[in-house]
Amino acid sequence: MPSDMTGTVRSTAILPEGGPALPSRISWGAVIAGSLIAAVIAATLNILGAAIGATTVDAVAQATPGAARMGIGAAIWLVIANTLALAAGGYTAARLSGAADDTDGILHGLAVWAVAFLVSAVLIGNLLAGLASTASNAVGRVAGGAASAVSGVVGQAVPGASPTALVDRARDTLRGTGGNPQGMTTEQRSAEITSLLGRRIARGGFAGEERARLDALVAAEFGIPPEEASRRVQAIEAEAQRTATEAATRARQAADATARAASIGAFGTVAALLLGALAAVLGARRGTRDRIALLTPGLVRRPA
Repeated sequence: MPSDMTGTVRSTAILPEGGPALPSRISWGAVIAGSLIAAVIAATLNILGAAIGATTVDAVAQATPGAARMGIGAAIWLVIANTLALAAGGYTAARLSGAADDTDGILHGLAVWAVAFLVSAVLIGNLLAGLASTASNAVGRVAGGAASAVSGVVGQAVPGASPTALVDRARDTLRGTGGNPQGMTTEQRSAEITSLLGRRIARGGFAGEERARLDALVAAEFGIPPEEASRRVQAIEAEAQRTATEAATRARQAADATARAASIGAFGTVAALLLGALAAVLGARRGTRDRIALLTPGLVRRPA
């Protein structure tokens, strides 16, 4: 077999069809070690970033940076910390694997990146679950506030109206709806007023003779002239319309802000993942033990 002065031999491997496959060249121990080192470095740098961010808070002097600046700074620091950690993890995995080929080393670095991504996905999933629970509680509080607002609007026309009494008043209404308001009891008038206002809020307007009926009921209930009753009903209607319009506007604005934030977050996440993969690849190439075998095809080291 020909040889040269560099201590190398030229060899050609010919595997017959159906012969044994090449042995696996992946070292899961090296991948796990690189992932652990990457996780520790990332955690250390992120804790350091949190400490630095906390030092910028000055509630006494009221010189604390705004939420937007704090968020941007935290995102930049997070990307830098994770990039450095993945570079170190890729280097460690390629070095400990003993790979003498750049491709093998790069694949070990990408394996570290994939493991880190899966672990991060699990942690982020738990975080999102907690945020979703918090958001659902907030939505419940907002819904409760909206119900209170509607009850307040209704209460302006019917003092003392409450959800618990609505069913009882509705029963009385079924016995007296459509009758002469002067001949109805206070409970019957109050229940029908509540029902008319509820339908107005739900539909966005009165149907048919509902407005005239409501005016007559309010006039009879409070002993005021029909003109004054009509004015009160119009004021209540305008207030309800304004409240509904403001609520719809806030909901649309919140939806737009949420969609914009989700889009920016998704693009930022993709960019951070690609940057992390690149850092892991570069670290793995640096950690590969022997690159001469790759740069000179057909040559392998002579065993010592």
